[in-house]
Amino acid sequence: MSPEERELLEKSVKLAEDNNRMLHSMRKSMRRSSVARGIYWVFIIGSAVGGYYLLQPYIDQLKDVYGKAGSVFNNFK
Repeated sequence: MSPEERELLEKSVKLAEDNNRMLHSMRKSMRRSSVARGIYWVFIIGSAVGGYYLLQPYIDQLKDVYGKAGSVFNNFK
């Protein structure tokens, strides 16, 4: 193997190692992003469900008031 070929081979190996390092970094970043996105959506959906759970008594109360008001107006007819 000539010195030029050896030098090209070493450069090629170094470039391949750098590319491998970058690809692993990108994969790690994608995993973190996916986990963060999942936590984000769990938080959003959980907040909506929790908000409904907390507001449900008031919503039911408003439904009852509206139903009673509708029956009172029907009695006037």
